[in-house]
Amino acid sequence: MPRLVFTDRSGQSRSFALKKKIVSIGRARDNDLVLDDPAIALSHAHVLCDANGFVISGMDPKHPLMVNGRSRRSQSLKPDDQISLGATILTFLMDDAPPPPLAPLTSRREGSSTQLGSRLLQFSDALMRDLSNQELFRTLLDQLIQITGADKGFLIRVQGGKLESPVARNLDQSDLERSLEHISDSIIHKVIDSGEALIISDALHDARFGQAKSVVDLKLSSIMCVPLKFRNELLGVLYLGNDRIANLFQPDDLEMLKIYAGQASLILYNAQLVNDLIVSNRELKDELKSASLGRIIGQSDPMRAISRTIDKVANTDISVMIRGETGTGKELIARELHARSTRHDKAFIAINCGAIPENLLESELFGHVRGAFTGAIANRVGKFEAADGGTIFLDEIGEMPMPLQVKLLRVLQERAIDKVGESHPTPVDIRVISATNKDLELAVRESAFREDLYYRLNEIKLLVPPLRERGEDVILLAKYLLDKYVDRYPQGRARGFTKDSMTALRRYYWPGNVRQMENRIKKAVIMADQPMLTPQDLELLLDTEETRIRPLSEAQADFTLAYIKQVLELNNWNKTKTARDLDVDPRTIFRYLEKIDE
Repeated sequence: MPRLVFTDRSGQSRSFALKKKIVSIGRARDNDLVLDDPAIALSHAHVLCDANGFVISGMDPKHPLMVNGRSRRSQSLKPDDQISLGATILTFLMDDAPPPPLAPLTSRREGSSTQLGSRLLQFSDALMRDLSNQELFRTLLDQLIQITGADKGFLIRVQGGKLESPVARNLDQSDLERSLEHISDSIIHKVIDSGEALIISDALHDARFGQAKSVVDLKLSSIMCVPLKFRNELLGVLYLGNDRIANLFQPDDLEMLKIYAGQASLILYNAQLVNDLIVSNRELKDELKSASLGRIIGQSDPMRAISRTIDKVANTDISVMIRGETGTGKELIARELHARSTRHDKAFIAINCGAIPENLLESELFGHVRGAFTGAIANRVGKFEAADGGTIFLDEIGEMPMPLQVKLLRVLQERAIDKVGESHPTPVDIRVISATNKDLELAVRESAFREDLYYRLNEIKLLVPPLRERGEDVILLAKYLLDKYVDRYPQGRARGFTKDSMTALRRYYWPGNVRQMENRIKKAVIMADQPMLTPQDLELLLDTEETRIRPLSEAQADFTLAYIKQVLELNNWNKTKTARDLDVDPRTIFRYLEKIDE
């Protein structure tokens, strides 16, 4: 895409894409391109895109427009044209424009430090152009050939123990065919093995390599080769060769090559990282597609069994109770059951029976009529009526108070609801799915839950396994959640997991199950400073940490404390709800809170 590149007053390089037919430039805030330069007019110039290309025109006779050092009222733009507006210089670029030609060298040895700085600046400008990695490496090799007086240059990449040369250039700035036939593999392997730069000023008479077959066959006169490293990882080498005795390489040439190798290493590393991420993302999408059971991510035997049961009961009105620990995804299972049923195009209404005050729950479920009680100023449609024709999901059904259990039983038997304050029932056509993490059988024995309602709701039971029992589903879910939050928070740097993280994800107990994993990954995507998430980013123990064998009572106490803390976090530190979820006396929670604070 055509663009204007310039340096703002803070010294930052900026690029402005010319996407509109007319682009206005000036100091006023209503311009398309606003330049904070007091020497520029409020409306200084505009760029017009027409059939013949791009034309820039001045808007204010008092403020000159300079193109390539000459005053112009209007000028057709060509790639690399320099436009001066006040003290600001803009360069017009096209994505497919070749890099600016290199300034000729009067002498390879004259003014080397000045020329090196100039060439590095040119190469930095090339980096700003959004060129492909291939074009960047061509530019880099062309500059190195001119600076050092080499005949040819090669970028050699190490892939799976084999050598590849994605870019090779000749002295005339053309690509070199069959590039690997023109290099000395013995010298390259020496650099790869040692990790050190190597210069051979007179290859044919060198005691180490003069008799090497590749040196003799190619009649090489002078060679330089430097490793490309990123964080001690060898990515490849830069190799320059000379066939002319008159241009033998000198130590200064090697120092220049080392400086450029730093930039080349960074480009190559980023190119490989992007390519790995593209491949990984493609593989992840394919893996998730093949491993998905509708909305359910997983291929473990327990999840496959749940999917088969859903298929069997989806198109019936039979009541289903979903059992499982906190955070296992019971509502997701309920939604999948609804999605596979003939009711999928109707409403799915979810209600948390433990999150609504008892005095409001009846009205919330069944609705009320105007005047039914103080504050009932209008008729209200309840959740059951709103779900007519579809599915209602009653989460935490074990928290439903006994009086409402009686009314719910009547709804299930008669398929009709009694609104608060209304004397006649309202028929409803609904599918009821319930869920709980409590032991309802024990609640029935203790008369805390009606036995007849339990059997009505529990016609089919789906037991959702905890995350720690789902094997490789842990990794599938982690990758899915990472992909989800990378899309949601693109400003984050995280893009994958390290090997240590994958091991830690598998071995962690996950007391909060999928919800806990989701919270950890979401936080890590936002907070991590590196593209690959580590166990520390996920707040997981490293494999290498020593595990001390402790008395069972001590281990049980530590686990209990950690588990209570986890459930408190899931419940936003609501101690009463946590005690209810864990089926313990609230005083137990307060005792453990004292230990947490210690």
